[in-house]
Amino acid sequence: MDDEQQRPDHGPLSGFTVGVTAARRADELGALLQRRGATVVHAPALRIVPLADDSELLTATKELIDSAPDVVVATTAIGFRGWVEAADGWGLGEELLTRLRSVELLARGPKVKGAVRAQGLTEEWSPSSESMAEVLDRLLEEGVDGRRIAVQLHGEPLPGFVESLRAAGAEVVLVPVYRWMPPEDIGPVDRLLDAALTRGLDALTFTSAPAAASLLTRAEERGVRAEFLAALHHDVLPACVGPVTALPLQALGIDTVQPERFRLGPLVQLLCQELPGRARTLPVAGHQVEIRGHAVLVDGALRPVPPAGMSLLRALARRPGWVVARAELLRALPGSGRDEHAVETAMARLRTALGAHKLIQTVVKRGYRLALDPAADAKYADA
Repeated sequence: MDDEQQRPDHGPLSGFTVGVTAARRADELGALLQRRGATVVHAPALRIVPLADDSELLTATKELIDSAPDVVVATTAIGFRGWVEAADGWGLGEELLTRLRSVELLARGPKVKGAVRAQGLTEEWSPSSESMAEVLDRLLEEGVDGRRIAVQLHGEPLPGFVESLRAAGAEVVLVPVYRWMPPEDIGPVDRLLDAALTRGLDALTFTSAPAAASLLTRAEERGVRAEFLAALHHDVLPACVGPVTALPLQALGIDTVQPERFRLGPLVQLLCQELPGRARTLPVAGHQVEIRGHAVLVDGALRPVPPAGMSLLRALARRPGWVVARAELLRALPGSGRDEHAVETAMARLRTALGAHKLIQTVVKRGYRLALDPAADAKYADA
């Protein structure tokens, strides 16, 4: 029983809000985050449209069947499966597989390798890093001058990859299997952007470069790109599943965090480390107070706090132990008017939510202060 009582009543992401931009596998990512306590805001930044009836894919498939390439690069499992399924639909499936058995087939990572083998094919090589940069290095080391290389695309072009091959003398045939399109309903994307702009998100996850680019484009269309970038710079943690996904953000000077293994599970584990590590922890009135996105841990117990209360608490925590005037706290309240009574109402609710009324002291005729422990006063006074 004692062990159960000591067990925390929350997950590592409890009290944090995480945005999910994924179109594919969003439910899986959302479930992983929620299982660890996060509140999830989902808005697919793109939709994936299969090109089974698309003339580009049909033309590329016939061209490769008629004239064998030297190398075929399979970049994604879903894209490779979609290509074979589309060829089956045109009555070209067996011809395509026969052709792929006769060429050097490279698979970018274990999932692609699995999709290749599921079709009865065997890859020549697959990088352990799952990196297209490593695939490119191998091809350039082998020499590509005069060689014909087919590259299966999945929704997005690979300009640096393709340009490097062509610059080295290769003929590159692009095989576009899916196309990324804007979402049919842009409302959820706008709500996600608004949440980032108002700091209602603690982190924003990206699992594809096109999703990151699409969200940036939408921010620009709304005239809020500078504000969105400022949020990502300072308050909202951008978490990308890998370096390719991060490129559109890094091109604008946004630092991102990425797991060592480019998978959803490691991405969630990374957030479980990063977000609690960014939370403010203070010794207040004999308690340990950890301020999270929309909740507070008081001595390890999770206390959900209303948005107005969180705004007041953050304003007090910026200068712990110092008196913050009512007028300043009023300015911190979202959508408040000029009536300082709103501060008193929000403060009463905050104290109730925290469950420990002595954490915040009222200083008559002046304002409020966090009751910082005396031993900590000197430390924060010098800060």
